[in-house]
Amino acid sequence: MTAMVGYTYGTEQAAQSPLGFEDLELLKKTVLFTPEDEHYLHLAGEVLHDQTEAVLDVWYGFVGDNAHLIHYFSNLEHQPDADYLSAVRKRFGQWILDTCNRSYDQEWLNYQQEIGLRHTYAKKNQTDGVQSVPHIGMRYMIAFIYPITATVKPFLSNKGHNVEEVEKMFQAWFKSITLQVTLWCYPYSKDEYF
Repeated sequence: MTAMVGYTYGTEQAAQSPLGFEDLELLKKTVLFTPEDEHYLHLAGEVLHDQTEAVLDVWYGFVGDNAHLIHYFSNLEHQPDADYLSAVRKRFGQWILDTCNRSYDQEWLNYQQEIGLRHTYAKKNQTDGVQSVPHIGMRYMIAFIYPITATVKPFLSNKGHNVEEVEKMFQAWFKSITLQVTLWCYPYSKDEYF
């Protein structure tokens, strides 16, 4: 993996998830995530590997076209911070690959906690040393499930796989995104509420 600022996957700098492997397994069952999904998620990783920049162009276009979303990447003068957007984009590209290729184990679970924290008052802006909005509301975390899912499907179709394979990759991606966003919401809730 390419070293990049703020990418702390598998290191001591990443948060420790308060959840364990058994919790993860129950959440996987809840979203119907199976070994077949793991297989198709790996296949999606092969398909998306050389398309990550194009995927990010779509996602960043969506965020940039919505003032209420670009707001979270703005400086104190309410202008989009290009350096901040660029640093996050590199990690976002890596996240696409991690989503498809990493084992969903305790290290992965820990990094989901880290990602969640980086959207809250606890850690937002710290990773990149920026002065921006200090928190992203949980409502936008949950609502982002749809655009991050729906917009990836055309990219999954770009490598000549049949309709059934594309649909299985898409469903695996959808389940993974739902699982991850659920985990990212942990820092937003009281422990006993989660």
